[in-house]
Amino acid sequence: MKNTVFTGAATAIVTPLTREGIDYEQFGRLIDWQIAEGIDAIVAVGTTGEGSTLNDEEHKQAIRFCVERVGGRVPVIAGTGSNDTAYAIELTKFACEVGADAMLLVTPYYNKATQKGLIASFEATADASTKPCILYNVPGRTGCNLLPATAAALADHPNIVAIKEASGNISQIAELAALVGDKMDIYSGNDDQIVPVLSLGGKGVISVLSNLMPKATSQMCHRFLAGDLAGARKMQLDLLPLINALFCEVNPIPVKAAMAAMGYGENYLRLPLTPMEKAHEEMLLSLMREQGLI
Repeated sequence: MKNTVFTGAATAIVTPLTREGIDYEQFGRLIDWQIAEGIDAIVAVGTTGEGSTLNDEEHKQAIRFCVERVGGRVPVIAGTGSNDTAYAIELTKFACEVGADAMLLVTPYYNKATQKGLIASFEATADASTKPCILYNVPGRTGCNLLPATAAALADHPNIVAIKEASGNISQIAELAALVGDKMDIYSGNDDQIVPVLSLGGKGVISVLSNLMPKATSQMCHRFLAGDLAGARKMQLDLLPLINALFCEVNPIPVKAAMAAMGYGENYLRLPLTPMEKAHEEMLLSLMREQGLI
C-alpha cells in the first residue's frame, strides 16, 4: 500500500485572471475560502486552472503562490504534466522545490503516444520528482487513453501513487481497479461519477463542482466512505443538474462564470476560450440560486 495523497474531495481550482494577468488577491481569497469550507486538497493550475494558456512564468508562480497561501493546511497538488516530457520534468522539479505535496501528470495531448510511450514519459517525469505523482487520464480532451494494463504497469513505480480517471468509462475504471488493487489510489475525474467510482474502491474526486460547493463535495465522499451510501447517493443525484450545467460548455467556461457570480474574480478567460453563452449562463445561475450559492 502506497501513501495516499488525500481522501475525499480536491478542488481543481480556477485561476482568477484579468487582462493584466493572474488576480492573486482573488486567488488567495478563493484558496482561503476553500479551506475554511473543509476541502481536502487543492489542485493548482490543472485543466480548470487554465494551465494551457498560462505562460511558463505564470504557471510556476501560480503553483508557488498556491503552496505559500495554503501553508500546509491541506495538500497542494501541482498540475505539471505536458505533451513535452522535458517541460513536464522542468515543471515537476520546480513544483517539488517550492513545496507542492504531489504532482498531477496529464497524458500527452495532440502528439499523443503509444502505451509504451506513455510508460516511458510518465516514468521519466516520476523519476525526476521527489513527491508523489498522480496520473491523469482524460482522453476526451487529450485524444490519448491510458489503458488499465498500462496504469497497472506504472503503479509499480515508487513515485506513481494514484490516477485521476476522467475517461467517463465506468467499465474501464472497474478493470483498472481490479488490476491495480492497493498499489494505486483511484480518484474520479468526473463530478457525475463520484459515487460510482467510490463504489469501485476510489478514494475521492478531483472536482470542478467543489469550486462552488467544497463542503458538499467533500461531504459526499466522506459520507460514502463512512458507510452512508444512501446519503452519498442522494447528494450525487440531487446535484446532477448543477453538475451537468457546469459541463454544458467546455470546462472551465461555466465554472469561471459561476465563480465570478460568487464574487471570486472576473468572468475572464484567455482565447481560444470565450465566455459562456447567455442562455447557458442563465440556466447555470438559476441552478446556483436553487442551491443558495448566489
